[in-house]
Amino acid sequence: MEFLVATAIGALTAAGIYLCLRARTFPVVLGLAMLSYAINLFLFAMGRLVVNRPPLYAKGVADYTDPLPQALVLTAIVISFGMTAIAVVLSLRTFLETGTDQVDGVPDQSEDRDPGDRT
Repeated sequence: MEFLVATAIGALTAAGIYLCLRARTFPVVLGLAMLSYAINLFLFAMGRLVVNRPPLYAKGVADYTDPLPQALVLTAIVISFGMTAIAVVLSLRTFLETGTDQVDGVPDQSEDRDPGDRT
């Protein structure tokens, strides 16, 4: 099971970095979302969640699960949702202002050509 979780974290991280390095705004936003999912999964996996143990200490309970990783992941989910919303609004505003969704501001060569031009 650990191998599966580590592979999922690695795949999400690799896909997130690849998408963040693209030259368009929508893949960058998706890449940032994938990176946040990978970090959340990593934090949750490092918390060593134990099955059938309460998250809070109570009288008569010998072992309990640490609730801190669960609280960190919940907080990170809320923050990443807000940041994704801000990134989408900023990229939409940039597209409406400039007419292109290029991250670096350099227009594509395919956008500059005339559709009838075959060169």
